[in-house]
Amino acid sequence: MGTRQSIPLVGILLALVTFVAMLLLDIDPIIATSALILWVGSLLLAAGRPPEPAPVVVKQTFNRDSMGNLIENSSTPLLVTEKNNIAIANRAARRMLGQHIIGQDARVAFRQPEAISLLGKNRNGQAIVRGLVRRQDIWQINRQAVDENLAVIELINQTAEADISRAHTDFVANASHELRTPLSAIIGYVETLSESGDSLDSPTSQKFLGTIEREALRLQSLISDLMSLSRVEAEKHDLPQQLIELSDLTERAVFDAAGSQREDRIELSLNADPRVKGDRQQLEQVVRNLVDNALKYGAVDTPVAVELDFARDGMARISVTDQGEGIAPEQLPHLTRRFYRTDPGRSRASGGTGLGLAIVKHIVERHRGRLNIDSDLGKGTRVVVRLPLAEPDEGHAVKVPQAADQDEKSDDWQDESPDLS
Repeated sequence: MGTRQSIPLVGILLALVTFVAMLLLDIDPIIATSALILWVGSLLLAAGRPPEPAPVVVKQTFNRDSMGNLIENSSTPLLVTEKNNIAIANRAARRMLGQHIIGQDARVAFRQPEAISLLGKNRNGQAIVRGLVRRQDIWQINRQAVDENLAVIELINQTAEADISRAHTDFVANASHELRTPLSAIIGYVETLSESGDSLDSPTSQKFLGTIEREALRLQSLISDLMSLSRVEAEKHDLPQQLIELSDLTERAVFDAAGSQREDRIELSLNADPRVKGDRQQLEQVVRNLVDNALKYGAVDTPVAVELDFARDGMARISVTDQGEGIAPEQLPHLTRRFYRTDPGRSRASGGTGLGLAIVKHIVERHRGRLNIDSDLGKGTRVVVRLPLAEPDEGHAVKVPQAADQDEKSDDWQDESPDLS
């Protein structure tokens, strides 16, 4: 590669003047000549520079094939349209809309007024469509033009976000209804007592006061459960670290829930003494809620069996079994929903808030455990909570006995529903 030379005339002139001065000062001519040659040579070398490189023009080749390779493995459904006909659909889009969409008019493929309006105007933008794949689906369609003919369509599933928003809305509505009911009763009876003065006889007054007290206690329980649920949800990502002897905790919580009036119905079997890492207050609440439910909804004067042992998967297991009416299979998946009741009238009459199993579910999830429920109509319901054992201390192995045969019974329902709180 050649170089372009720019002669440094000023520098050469300075070198010549210096050379002449050295000769006038009687310096050896050989030394003066050598200095001149070295000076001029250095100036000439420094003045040389490489030529400017020729500009490189890179022509971008962005065609249908390259776009197809680029988007094929994206988990988001993506389409490339050419004059509104679907030219490319990645794997996610083909799985969602079908293989047949290639070559179709995009407006025909979507068949949604909002999508047709967006695509028909051939402009960038977005649209929200419902029922694109399933009836309750909600999708956001984004269109971005690449050039005059090509455009990219992105499909974003917003169903989960809508479900969460709807769950929050339902929760607020249900909570408001549950709070309003006892408050209305309390206010009504108080107004009656205030307006009647001494005209009401003592038994009627006592009946009204009893109703006020009962509704006030129900209101107190509801607020307490709402606060408990809020605390559990706030801590659901924090794994508890307190080491707990589950046997002592279970025995104390069982008889706290039963109280002196119902403890004779309890059949407690502590067949193991597992140690778990957990939140003591929350685990006690799990046991109390399950035992209280079993005593409330089991048949009157029938026993409630509570058993603590090891499951065959190496986890600690607490099971609570009643001899009640049982629960229909179609209702089992909904039991841990907030305010869900299989028999609303009976639940309210017994003081239930509809939050007990929802609290149990969130506590078990926080402890990385499992919640299982099975029920036979006319026979009763069995609720099983499994909790992972604490890691054994060094040199102290934990012996896990063989589980009881009943653990092998397949549970009708296991709570694995997503958290929409």
